[in-house]
Amino acid sequence: MGLMDVDLSALPDDVATLKAVVLAACAKADAVAAELANEQAKRADDVALIAHMKLQIEKLKRDKFGPRSERASRLLDQMVFELEELESTATEDELAAELAAVKTSSVAPFTRNRPARKPFPEHLPRERVIVPGPIACTCCGSARLAKLGETITETLETIPRSWKVIAHVREKFTCRDCEKISQTPAPFHVIRRGWAGPSFLAMLVFEKFGQHQPLNRQAERYAREGVPLSLSTLADQVGACCVVLEPIFNLMAAHVFAGERIHGDDTTVPVLAKGKTDIARSWVYVRDDRPFGGPVPPAAVFYYSRDRGGEHPRGHLARYSGIFQADAFGGYNKLYEVGRSPGPIIEAACWAHARRKFFELADIAKAAMRKGRSKKPVFTSPTALEAVCRIDALFDIERGINGQSPVARRAVRQELSVPLARELKTWLTQERTKLSRHDDLAGAIDYMLTRWAAFTRFLDDGRICLTNNAAERALRGIALGRKSWLFAGSDRGGRRAAIMYSLIVTTKMNNVDPQAWLADVLGRIADHPVHKLEDLLPWNWNKAETTALNAQAA
Repeated sequence: MGLMDVDLSALPDDVATLKAVVLAACAKADAVAAELANEQAKRADDVALIAHMKLQIEKLKRDKFGPRSERASRLLDQMVFELEELESTATEDELAAELAAVKTSSVAPFTRNRPARKPFPEHLPRERVIVPGPIACTCCGSARLAKLGETITETLETIPRSWKVIAHVREKFTCRDCEKISQTPAPFHVIRRGWAGPSFLAMLVFEKFGQHQPLNRQAERYAREGVPLSLSTLADQVGACCVVLEPIFNLMAAHVFAGERIHGDDTTVPVLAKGKTDIARSWVYVRDDRPFGGPVPPAAVFYYSRDRGGEHPRGHLARYSGIFQADAFGGYNKLYEVGRSPGPIIEAACWAHARRKFFELADIAKAAMRKGRSKKPVFTSPTALEAVCRIDALFDIERGINGQSPVARRAVRQELSVPLARELKTWLTQERTKLSRHDDLAGAIDYMLTRWAAFTRFLDDGRICLTNNAAERALRGIALGRKSWLFAGSDRGGRRAAIMYSLIVTTKMNNVDPQAWLADVLGRIADHPVHKLEDLLPWNWNKAETTALNAQAA
């Protein structure tokens, strides 16, 4: 209602009465505004709560049943981002409701029901800040007060990163008999003629290869903190660290290729060239026996090559013989030849790759999305959808036997999976006769039927997994890093990255903090006996740390 709509004749002539009427109207308006703010805050809280519950349900489903589609992980990440925005919006509306409620005494502010926060970890140092108590009773004013107790409110705070210079002082002594000078030898340093301590070096390489922060960004941050270091100086330290840690990498590689079964995969790595970037490759080989209850610790090793030629995996696996789980890359074919030296490599195909080909033709959600955006519709194949459902039945069986022994896994597969696999092959063969060779669905079916022996090898061997996801998980860091560092600077840089990725990914697979492990290893490796280098491997280092902590606790 505007000013011209007010009936001026209805207003009182007395100034005091008029003022009271105006104040009452303002109070009513404030109350209405507070109620509206409360309602908006409540709606935002409800939306955030629903999103939170949906996310928890999806996580529980994923933990119990595993991912049921190619889009599951992407949708889960999207739900996390949406929840982050909704929670921020709900808190913002809650504060707005509190500010609106301050202007009125008739409306109570809306307060969100938040879950109980976990207490802060006990290992964090505590700083007691004593707030002076009252000197007189707030009720009667008496000064006769006695302490009854105290209420502690903890606030989490962080201390900005601090830098220090450690000066190693070695005293010189002269002999009064022979006048010779004696001095204790200099302590071993991480790097010959080095100036950086192990903790700094660990932070530098972990930020670059583990957190995907290029050296130029790190140099800018250090300069803002009052420690200017040139890019070339930092790069010099990275190169030296890779040389120092290469023996650990070689031990990890020997551990991986000693496995009875390994996973293999590769991904693209843009590398700087003259006036352009070339597409190089990063290869990964993973040993992970946990799916069949193996006691051997998991590990991953990376290699770099300028192209995707088949000679690279043949060189990496030159001394390996055993089961090799990978996709259908043609460069692997010579590895499976009969009579290969030093022994045969048995191919185990990945069902996730085969399922993906059918899923792309049966993605109903993608087709609906394109239709909603008025784009060219995507053909949705009922046959492809049926193939996805049949393959998912095998995945359901695998989820129930994950972590069991090879004998137990094989027994369940022989009983439950073998009939499903036979029916699937018969059905695929029948459906293939109805399609032309140019049909996309025919290509997906041929992909499986031509490699059926490799796909069904898991039925007779409990060590084989249904998918090659272990290798794909190991490559995830490179996929994320490409968006940050954009390209490798050179082939030597690609090989350095392969060494560091091997160390960092392996430490994560063994539930070890990569930066803490790097700092400890860099501080000890210079004077560590060569024949005891295995003690520095992540799984042995973790056991040593646990033993030391238990001894201290006792």
